[in-house]
Amino acid sequence: MTIPTRHSHVEDCVNDIIDIIGKDIRIGLPLGLGKPPELINALYQRAKADPSIRLMIATALSLEVPDPGTGLQKRFLGPFMERVFGNYPGLDYMRDLRAGTVPDNIVIHEFFFKSGAMLGNDLAQQNYISTNYTHSVRDLLALNINVIAQLVAHQEVDGKDRYSMSCNPETSRDLFPVLLQRKAAGEPILLIGQVNENLPFMGNDALVEEDTFDIVINNKEYYSSLFAPPNMPVSTVDHMIGLHASTLIADGGTLQIGIGSLGDAIVYGCELRHQQNDAFNAVLKDLNITEKFGEIIHAEGGTGTFEEGLYGNSEMFVDGFYYLIKTGILKRKVYDHEAIQALLNAGKITQQVSIETLDALIEAGAIGSVLNEQDIQTLTHFGIFKPEVKLDAGRLITPQGEAVSLDTQESRQVIINQCLGDSLKQGRIMHGGFFLGPRSFYEGLKNFSEETLASINMTNISYVNQLYGNEALKRLQRQKSRFINTVFLVQALGAATSDGLENGKVVSGVGGQYNFVAQAHELDGARSILMLKSTREKNGNTQSNIVWNYGHTTIPRHLRDIYVTEYGIADTRGKCDKDVVAALLNIADSRFQPELLAKAKQAGKIPKDYQIPELYRHNTPERLEAALAPYRAKGMFPAFPCGTDFTTEELVVARCLKAMKAKTEHKSTLIKALVRALKNPSAPEEYAPYLARVQLDNPQNMEDKIARVLMMDELKDVLS
Repeated sequence: MTIPTRHSHVEDCVNDIIDIIGKDIRIGLPLGLGKPPELINALYQRAKADPSIRLMIATALSLEVPDPGTGLQKRFLGPFMERVFGNYPGLDYMRDLRAGTVPDNIVIHEFFFKSGAMLGNDLAQQNYISTNYTHSVRDLLALNINVIAQLVAHQEVDGKDRYSMSCNPETSRDLFPVLLQRKAAGEPILLIGQVNENLPFMGNDALVEEDTFDIVINNKEYYSSLFAPPNMPVSTVDHMIGLHASTLIADGGTLQIGIGSLGDAIVYGCELRHQQNDAFNAVLKDLNITEKFGEIIHAEGGTGTFEEGLYGNSEMFVDGFYYLIKTGILKRKVYDHEAIQALLNAGKITQQVSIETLDALIEAGAIGSVLNEQDIQTLTHFGIFKPEVKLDAGRLITPQGEAVSLDTQESRQVIINQCLGDSLKQGRIMHGGFFLGPRSFYEGLKNFSEETLASINMTNISYVNQLYGNEALKRLQRQKSRFINTVFLVQALGAATSDGLENGKVVSGVGGQYNFVAQAHELDGARSILMLKSTREKNGNTQSNIVWNYGHTTIPRHLRDIYVTEYGIADTRGKCDKDVVAALLNIADSRFQPELLAKAKQAGKIPKDYQIPELYRHNTPERLEAALAPYRAKGMFPAFPCGTDFTTEELVVARCLKAMKAKTEHKSTLIKALVRALKNPSAPEEYAPYLARVQLDNPQNMEDKIARVLMMDELKDVLS
């Protein structure tokens, strides 16, 4: 074992990097949370101060604390962001990228942006690398990276240091072996781990031996707050999309979802289906969902509770999965053993261990009728045998020291009494590549029992996102897969757009979306479900997100499958073009249906006499709001189904500020408010904490006095 160099200060590590690597430094950093901010900031500043250093940073999803804005917005968001993001230091290279001050000797490559964050940044757009998530390791290696830096969790157990890649083993596990080979061949390579004990300590494949690293940095001063994006509110549109999607998830199946309000809406839909099944089905009936889409729901999903439960296989382990675990929905265990998984799928064995478990494994050829050492290790590892069972000279030695075989009834009874475990072990309910989420998510992971944590395996992105490698096992584990992702545009013939605009600008990135869509077409019983909001607002105008044609495609039309909007479900897999157009018209906003239908007829893609069925001609936001209002009044479909970092007081203030912003766009409103402000009306006592939260309790200038009376108007409505 090679003991790594240990440093307490990042500057000492930067010195080592320059001494060992030289002044051509090409560093690979994990996506999202796994970046070590203190180290990368020190390295960036050193290169910025020394033009002779050439620094290339290759990464994805560089996290930034949002700009709180100005005025009332800053007063509101400033304290909230300080509380939520704590002392997270941010990334200096991102600050300079925003300011346009990145020096010429530094290049920053990313393959995934926060959605929309870099649309106006030419340098980021120019240096963006378009790649599938599963190809990112290949492309990082093609950039000849010579340094990897990873944020790691740390524990000391019985005087021994243990390390975990925690939130981001997804690319590092694939990069390490290749870089170690290059290092063994004499190339200068550095693998660096920076400890932050705020990270949840994840086991299984996330564990890493200390001697994997050349340098380990550990200093409590660097245990900064983890970047923790708060949950966004879930709108009526989001909830309706999530409700439809939740009907397509098959019990006993596999689930992949992404981050954001739509992911939270799916989770809520699943929880409603599982925990309040009568109410769930009543909503489906009242909203005509079962009438409109009952055929595909019956064929591909369901409306019953999750008795078998789900297994999660998702590049991103979002906090929604955490809630699905807590509510007993994510509970279907899979095993890293083909025969065991196949026998479970076929119902020939169960989670409960019995002598029939052994018989089934022998019949399947997974173990011999005369057990060998490898068989004993397998049986012990998966909990079929107790750990104390041994093998000696071909004979099974029980925990009580008896020597037995499998060939007599008497010996089999001894095995039943002394050797068998109670239930299968090493089951996984979740395989994920990386995680990122709110503070409550990280704390929840830390507070999970050892058993629950052991059932979560953070692992290689190459395992999660594709079928290649271990394909037979993956096919067995991923039964009835539902890969649910988000797009922002769908063409009427079935192609979809999620990563960029037709002018070439990148909105986010392909990430793993294409991988999962393609995987859905390769796996028996799997479906790709792409969600989109039917409309968007642009420059004050409402536009359809279902369009006839668009100049950029992320998912090609030949991979079209299921699309979901707030208005319903379109099954387009294997359908002819006229049926695809018809299905997508049914889930479009009705304000745009006539124009889309006309274009389809003009192109000859649908019969000239075709009419949209009456049942689908009333897709309007007003009808949705009215339909959901009674359920909201009962406490259903909440704005924050997965919790929120906002206090109750802050939620009231946020609602007021949003309404005020809309109203102050009208000059007449401001004039009326000015007249009232001059009279300096008193505020009811119950308004005091809300006004104080944005420093309007004692306004000192006319702008604040106007804002105060406007907010008092909103408080009257909100608190009544």
